Amino acid sequence: MAALKNVQKLGGISAILEAIIYGIAFIIYGAVLVYPPSDANTIQELKFLSDNQTILMILNLIVYVLFGVLLSVLVLAIHERLKNTSHVLSKIASVFGLIWVGLVIASGMIANIGLDSVIRMGAKEPEQAMLIWKSVEIVTEGLGGGNEIVGGVWVLLLSIAALKGKSFSKPLVFLGCIVGSAGILTIYPADIFTEIFGLSQIIWFIWLGIFMLRNNQKFL
Repeated sequence: MAALKNVQKLGGISAILEAIIYGIAFIIYGAVLVYPPSDANTIQELKFLSDNQTILMILNLIVYVLFGVLLSVLVLAIHERLKNTSHVLSKIASVFGLIWVGLVIASGMIANIGLDSVIRMGAKEPEQAMLIWKSVEIVTEGLGGGNEIVGGVWVLLLSIAALKGKSFSKPLVFLGCIVGSAGILTIYPADIFTEIFGLSQIIWFIWLGIFMLRNNQKFL
């Protein structure tokens, strides 16, 4: 019992920390880092990457790698909460959750390795370096930045499982269905769906975390 209680606490804390990480990413990427304009030349783009290498690498570690680690704890905690009432659906949801963990962590590792390689190459072959960077961006966006299909499926499935087993409150389930649907819709390359998924998931993570912490004793 004590172990299950600890898992639920860790899951709740992880969910809240995930929301904080999302918020940090939105603030820094949207307001702090000023990216070169679309018509910037290769030298300007390379200079931006070089000048901001440290902060970009730290961000990748936080937004992708740390996020993925916390997500693995949350996936486990939610599965433990749902498995008794929706065993099969909870297991399927957990599979997608763990796949998302791998994709997110891989994105951060690829981004950091790629960034370091591009800056090293940029001193001698700036044009070639930026071509490689474009490839790195495509890979990282494809794995976990530009589309959120896997994450969306995870949230949607666990929300359905929670509704079936009455494990979460109905408003939280409803919000989860919105978040999950928005994530799945990112299969269409439009920024609006990615933004809706990200912003709504911040609210969902906070709500979920508070719910798991407050309802820990009831669950056990």
